[in-house]
Amino acid sequence: MYAIVEVGGRQHMVEPDQIVKVDRLAAEPGEEIELDRVLAVRDDEGELRVGRPYVEGAAITARVVQQGRDRKVTVVKFKAKKRYRRKRGHRQHFTALQIMDIAG
Repeated sequence: MYAIVEVGGRQHMVEPDQIVKVDRLAAEPGEEIELDRVLAVRDDEGELRVGRPYVEGAAITARVVQQGRDRKVTVVKFKAKKRYRRKRGHRQHFTALQIMDIAG
């Protein structure tokens, strides 16, 4: 069984007991949240239900495992022969979710 869910403007393919990193959500570690923007669900019998745009009655229950920041990404801008160089770093905030149940 798996589902495709939209979280924070991005789509993630999730399965039960999987841990997935999504963009930061306003939730504390240990808290359970419900994701209701489910785009598609495939059940144990192999039947695939696709929503228009979301599957009605489908929801995913997840537990917040961790709030944190990802590894640093270095951004470099450079223009040849012009003495132009810029270097910046960025660490994206994330929320790690453990998928508990896929309903629907």
